[in-house]
Amino acid sequence: MSKFSRFPVLAFSGISFCSLSATATAESSPAQGTEGLRLEPMVVTANLSNQTVGESLSSVTVIDEDEIARQQPLGFSGLLRGQPGVDVAGNGSFGKSTSVFTRGTGSESTVLLLDGVRVRSATAGGAPWAFIPPEMLERVEIVRGSRSTLYGADAVGGVVQAFTHSASGAPEGWVNLGAGDYDTTKLGAGLAGEYGRTHFSLAANQFRTDGVALAEGGDHKGYENNSGIARLGHVLENGYGANLLLFRAEGESAFDGGETEFAVQTAALTLDAPLTDTWLSRLQLAQSLDDSDNQLDDEAPTTFDTETKSARWENHIDVGAHQMIVGGEFLVDEVESTTDYAESSRDNAAIFGMVLLDFGAPEIQLSLRTDDNEAYGRHNTGALALGYALDEAHRLRASYRTSFRAPTFNDLYFPDFGNAMLEPETADAYEVGASGHYDSWFWDVAVYQNDVENLIAFVSQGGVFAPYNVDEARIRGLELSAGAELGDWTVKAAASFMDPRNLATDNRIRRRSGKQLRLDVDRDIAAAYVGATVKAQGYRYDDADNEDRIPGFATLDLRAGWAFTQDWTARVTVENVLDKTYATARRFGGLDYINAGRMALLTVQYDFH
Repeated sequence: MSKFSRFPVLAFSGISFCSLSATATAESSPAQGTEGLRLEPMVVTANLSNQTVGESLSSVTVIDEDEIARQQPLGFSGLLRGQPGVDVAGNGSFGKSTSVFTRGTGSESTVLLLDGVRVRSATAGGAPWAFIPPEMLERVEIVRGSRSTLYGADAVGGVVQAFTHSASGAPEGWVNLGAGDYDTTKLGAGLAGEYGRTHFSLAANQFRTDGVALAEGGDHKGYENNSGIARLGHVLENGYGANLLLFRAEGESAFDGGETEFAVQTAALTLDAPLTDTWLSRLQLAQSLDDSDNQLDDEAPTTFDTETKSARWENHIDVGAHQMIVGGEFLVDEVESTTDYAESSRDNAAIFGMVLLDFGAPEIQLSLRTDDNEAYGRHNTGALALGYALDEAHRLRASYRTSFRAPTFNDLYFPDFGNAMLEPETADAYEVGASGHYDSWFWDVAVYQNDVENLIAFVSQGGVFAPYNVDEARIRGLELSAGAELGDWTVKAAASFMDPRNLATDNRIRRRSGKQLRLDVDRDIAAAYVGATVKAQGYRYDDADNEDRIPGFATLDLRAGWAFTQDWTARVTVENVLDKTYATARRFGGLDYINAGRMALLTVQYDFH
């Protein structure tokens, strides 16, 4: 049996589900006694605790279930592209290599959590953004700015947490079927609900397409993704509880010159113990897999299988209006590959603490963490955030945070390439922001600077191309976002302006766009809706010398939906309506990795109770 057709048994390993209340996924809710914060959602990723966006003293974007259902994105990157401070570059559409740059940092510097479990390749360092199916998600939280004190190495740019479908209330289910251009089909089904103190959810989805050419005149390159999730939880009368999560996505993605067979998996067991009325202790054991088999034309196949096992213990203690969070984490990365790495495993032990002080109008957040890594030694990080509520609707915030990015297995150990003497990148991040949340609209503005030392860069020394700690970088930026609910209309807008600069050369960092805009507009019309999204990005350079310029672009997406009976819904989306030819990356030889042109998809869903 192929490893890509099995579902391995849960190992005793894990990472914390970043929330005091795992089943209370945040919804927009009013502040006590006022409607002034109705558009301020709750978040759990920023500080490991349920807080409103304003209370988190962070720059956070929330993409809720309704937005995901309406937009019906063809890939996870469709949700992320153009969000404040988030830049996406990729080698074409449909399951192709994708990088997510948060506030100008590298793709390895944005942590991806799937229901609290870190998902990444230990060899390459980045998350498998292209293989996370958006059909399995009901919520996404994007936290911009360093979070190393809470999540350890690699959270230099920020953290993206994707939440899969949860269960509440009487059991109900759904079945959907979709078809569109490029012989694209998708099929999904799920069932979720509660029986007494037991809750569960099950879902499966298949997406396949013949794809599009990755270069002008090339052949279409297909993609298939089969995914499934199972969640089961039970809470005793005394509040003690256990939750089990299993998620897996596997499939194939073709590219010019070969094909990749992939599998991404997370499995986690969470145990909650309310030791007192003010003390919750949580232990989570989890496993994360990122496997790939690559078949290049006329070459022997290569395998890169990485596994992360971890155990994380958190204690949340309330002291009046204040809160303290202390815990520890142990993580082991293991690599099995046809490539002979000098080292095939490494471990990391950490302890961390955070205090959230609420004095009414003024708020203070302090956090510290120390990591002891087998490969690069001990590293300490800290953060200080200050907030001030001017009134019920307006808040000011300022923060200083330190962070670091750990060298990957490829950076350290890849044969004839790795550099075992590498030091982690370190960074100092500064941010000032202000926000307003009202009965029917909100706005947020943030200005930031990130100073990075020991930047890991790929250079040629003595005829050898390898990673070295040679450069420093300074990333400055401005983020603006706003949204409104005006009767039947919903509008959200975001603009980002950034200068990601390598100070050693005074050049812009490779593949980063300096400007981007996103506008989402939707209108409800009785039992139907219509909507549109505009995404625009400025030019970028595909090389460190800033000589290979990739033009900017703008795309228009349209959508509509109709609940034509109580249980049946039809949705149609048309991405890139104007059939714009655009690229965000360029291959060796100068050809662009072009993205898909106009793409229409019709989906019909039946909901049963």
